[in-house]
Amino acid sequence: MTPTSWRSAALASLWALVVATFGLAAYSLWRAGTLDAVAVLEALRSMLAGLILVWWTQVFTRYTAEEAVPDTDGVLRALRVGLPWLTSLRLSMWLLLLLSLASGLAETASPVAVTALVTISGAFIFAKNAVFGTLARWAVTPNEALGRVRLAQWLNAAAALSLALGVVNVVPIAGLSGGDSLDVTSMVVYGLHALLDTAAMLLSLRAVPPPMAP
Repeated sequence: MTPTSWRSAALASLWALVVATFGLAAYSLWRAGTLDAVAVLEALRSMLAGLILVWWTQVFTRYTAEEAVPDTDGVLRALRVGLPWLTSLRLSMWLLLLLSLASGLAETASPVAVTALVTISGAFIFAKNAVFGTLARWAVTPNEALGRVRLAQWLNAAAALSLALGVVNVVPIAGLSGGDSLDVTSMVVYGLHALLDTAAMLLSLRAVPPPMAP
């Protein structure tokens, strides 16, 4: 495939991921049945993630066309302002997970599986923040070699962690609350979203222009 083809495929997958992420927010509320706090937080997280992805994709579109995005650009400013809120919400929910586990939520669950859940979900948050933040930082200088290298590295890491998190979310953990029951619909929804996220990160990686020779 040509660089133009990789770029087109990446942008198509990113916009598909935007739609899927907003759909995931709706599914979180529908699955809960009632507006409990956890369902609302999950939906809010997906809504905010979708919004950040909309802005990131617009900036990425210009970045991969080697078009500088000025600091005064409204979309770039929105991305820089919104990203800390998304990361803070994700970290807050991750800490709630830790507190739940510490309170005995997974007393009979496999320690290895629980450790994998906590580690992968935490690393995923860090990698996604780095992907969004790296582009937000280097969008003003798209021809900078270091920016291209850093973005490619984080996209590669995010792709691997998206896939790993998808596996963790899809495969029930015995002994964990809700992990002993098989929810096929949720497995399909979260599994497909994880695959789409992974594909979008990998295609975006291929769409990043290679570092220019000095």
